[in-house]
Amino acid sequence: MTAQSLLLLGVFLATLLALAYPLGTYLAKIGEGKPIHGLMWIRKIENFLYRLAGISPESEMEWKVYALALLVFNALGALTVYAVQRLQAWLPLNPQAFANVSPDSSFNTAISFTTNTNWQGYGGESTMSYLTQMLVLTGQNFLSAATGMAVAYALIRGFKRHSVKSIGNFWHDLTRSTLYVLLPLSTLFAVFLISQGVIQNFSAYKEASLIEPVTYQQAKTNSDGQPVNDEKGNPIMESKIAKTQILAMGPVASQEAIKLLGTNGGGFFNANSAHPYENPTPLSNFAEMLAILLIPAALCFAFGRMVGDIRQGWAVLGAMATIFAVMTITVLIAEQQAHPEVQALGIDQTAGPLQSGGNMEGKETRFGISTSALFAAVTTAASCGAVNAMHDSLMPLGGMVPMLLMQLGEVVFGGVGSGLYGMLIFAIIAVFIAGLMTGRTPEYLGKKIQSFEMKMASIAILVTPLLVLGGTALAVMVAAGKTGILNVGAHGFSEILYALSSAANNNGSAFAGLSANTPFYNVLLATAMWFGRFTPIVTVLAIAGSLAGKKRLEVTAGTMPTHGLLFIALLIGTVIMVGVLTYIPAIALGPIAEHLQLYVTP
Repeated sequence: MTAQSLLLLGVFLATLLALAYPLGTYLAKIGEGKPIHGLMWIRKIENFLYRLAGISPESEMEWKVYALALLVFNALGALTVYAVQRLQAWLPLNPQAFANVSPDSSFNTAISFTTNTNWQGYGGESTMSYLTQMLVLTGQNFLSAATGMAVAYALIRGFKRHSVKSIGNFWHDLTRSTLYVLLPLSTLFAVFLISQGVIQNFSAYKEASLIEPVTYQQAKTNSDGQPVNDEKGNPIMESKIAKTQILAMGPVASQEAIKLLGTNGGGFFNANSAHPYENPTPLSNFAEMLAILLIPAALCFAFGRMVGDIRQGWAVLGAMATIFAVMTITVLIAEQQAHPEVQALGIDQTAGPLQSGGNMEGKETRFGISTSALFAAVTTAASCGAVNAMHDSLMPLGGMVPMLLMQLGEVVFGGVGSGLYGMLIFAIIAVFIAGLMTGRTPEYLGKKIQSFEMKMASIAILVTPLLVLGGTALAVMVAAGKTGILNVGAHGFSEILYALSSAANNNGSAFAGLSANTPFYNVLLATAMWFGRFTPIVTVLAIAGSLAGKKRLEVTAGTMPTHGLLFIALLIGTVIMVGVLTYIPAIALGPIAEHLQLYVTP
């Protein structure tokens, strides 16, 4: 690993911390419902929206009512996304006259964007109209992120309150998260991206003349558009010369900003953050990585301030940052190694093996290995899924790291809101394990952790492995699943395992070597997305309701501190033990087996 890579990681984490700390103070005020000085004009908009919807923000909800409101709201959001896709051919802002999206792809995309996954089985610039991209896809980016923040706030209130039944008001949390956090930050970030060269327009696609014409081969077709074959049944190829190129346009910056800040990940273009219109410069690339982890990191500080002990936030953030640093260093080392087969092609019989700078396959030359590897770790540590390199081209161990980061439950920073409440679930399990070891009733932040909380926490951490491993097993058993595999052996298995890990943990990135835009995979992955998102959310809200109704216990000499290095180590160990051990057999069949095959002589 190079010194440059270590410096990049150090600067990134230091910048993230410097930005997240003050934002955490701001987020705590949002969660507590306090007025924000200088933004009283937003308060007027907020109150107007409550009156328009007939909602009283002062009326609080029990956890079951909170969960029901959340589920109904998101179900309606999914139906809206589905309907607009199915009708886009007849709707405005469709300069390329794109057809309606197919039912199975519309279903998958609707679930994907509602669950903050943003898995894309389609090419955005060749499938979705401007209206679809702006109205429902970008709109759902805001709402799904705000939903995650609302759940995080509800769980924090569960720890903070005592002897009450309510955990807040979903509509109040959703509205404030959107108006005071996501919209202002996205507006500022979109303006910055435009300054870097990200496009923002409603123009029709442009035809540009090539400086050098490109000659290529294409199958010859008849008047009906059918391929013409020779006497052996093989397609007859003909030479074509391309003198122009179609450049896709559109309102990109507005979607790019919230896709990153909301840890959504769905790109306007098929190439996502590797596309120069989405990510033009090294500065925009660095800023986009910061944007992905900014709110998840800041919520840790908000958690500490809201429960009245900032050290609790530092402990959670410390566990996240430690795992992230170790994982990032692993992928950096893996990608800076030469691929054995490529290196073998460069053997000079007189001078010996030629030295390679590392694995550049699938990476943008303007970003290089270190920045691409860091981006891969950042986007899968968060539930983002935006990519600036082809994960399918990572070295086997390099590809294993993004897969593991998702399989940990995406709690290493994680998504907006979901990362914090996911890590707090692991914290509950950690103190329960500590209680078993010491023979004491486990406590966390003054609340007893009893059987109900452990049952809900167990469901929350077991549902995603069930979806990932069960879905992978199904895909490799049935013909419809196997036909989508483009690579044989261990790598083909990794492609399916990665896809299910991404879907069930609401990440959205892909190895991209799997033909997943089929009815089978669209339905399978959508099912994993929905239950992977909302089953943990319901259990988290149930825990919040249970904790809010309990009395707060006084700290005694026997109370285990949950803000020191010992607890951080215990929390990290719990995440690794539960997350990694669950998937070790599957990982052994995929990335580990592929890594070993690289060094086995055929």
